[in-house]
Amino acid sequence: MATDNQPSHLKYDLGLFTKKVWITMGIIATLVISTFIIKAAFDVLLMIFAGSLISIFFHGVAGVICRYTKIDYRWCILLSVTLTIIVVTLMFWFLGAKISQQAGEISKDMPSVIKEVKIKLGNSDIGQKILEYLSSTNSQKLMNSFNQIFRTSFGVFGDIYIILFIGIFFTANPGIYKNGFLRLVPKRNKQRAIQVMDRLSFTLRGWLKGMLIAMVLIAILSFTVLTILGIPMSLALAIFAGVMNFIPNFGPLIAMIPAVLVGFTIDTNTALIIAGSYLLIQAVESNIITPMVQNAIIKVPPAMIIISQLLFGTLTGSLGIILATPLLAVVIVLVDELYVKGIEQADTEA
Repeated sequence: MATDNQPSHLKYDLGLFTKKVWITMGIIATLVISTFIIKAAFDVLLMIFAGSLISIFFHGVAGVICRYTKIDYRWCILLSVTLTIIVVTLMFWFLGAKISQQAGEISKDMPSVIKEVKIKLGNSDIGQKILEYLSSTNSQKLMNSFNQIFRTSFGVFGDIYIILFIGIFFTANPGIYKNGFLRLVPKRNKQRAIQVMDRLSFTLRGWLKGMLIAMVLIAILSFTVLTILGIPMSLALAIFAGVMNFIPNFGPLIAMIPAVLVGFTIDTNTALIIAGSYLLIQAVESNIITPMVQNAIIKVPPAMIIISQLLFGTLTGSLGIILATPLLAVVIVLVDELYVKGIEQADTEA
């Protein structure tokens, strides 16, 4: 503590040190607050992007309706939204009760299934090693990381609610938002901005169309295989597999877990057959179905998809993992349009 008996230069050094400490604490606090603000803003932008995908879907359906009916596009948009809501409602109406019943059976039987799986794994040396690993601290760390990734700031249902309404507003009057963005672009670059936006829309339409077709085919193939094997709750498991296919790489693995666990309740061979069938279906989807139905989308390297999923999943949770592929496609298109083509044009002019 500084006293009157201390030399003046010591008092000056102590005051300067205190000032530096406060400045450092202020910088750290500013960085922390800025990080939280940026993360919150990124979460909002991610939901806006998801709403844009919903709008693209509605407009894609409207385009198909106009192609075959030749009616006014505004009525096609209204029919697109209405038919989508009706189809989804009817699907839940006719299948919801059965799926809910089967999903409830899965949840009720899951503890006994896991217990039986542990007993069967304990009968082999490899199974004992698996159980030893799962019972160690590694499994706790894995679960903590898994839970951290699958957590969003607003909650899953809150995100869906917000995204749906954003998509409806974008669908109702997309021109006002597009023109509003173009007003921010300098006049000399407006035509270029329109070209980039058109390519982004084309790419996302191709990705969304391919993904929806792949999800339906995966659900049908999974239901066929599970029904042939006589697996109970096959409808719920198949639809879960189709929905999880929306998440590349990780989704099919997540969908395989409950199916394999149910297979263990019959016998070990059935569980192995289910695991092999899911892997085969995923291989067919990745190498045949997706290249055929998504030939319009930009080719995205598989390793980049995984990296983007880990990055966006860590930043924003499950929504980031789900939207990692279209986000990566958008980044690739923007880099190609705004950077690569600029370099090629400069080299050509040189």
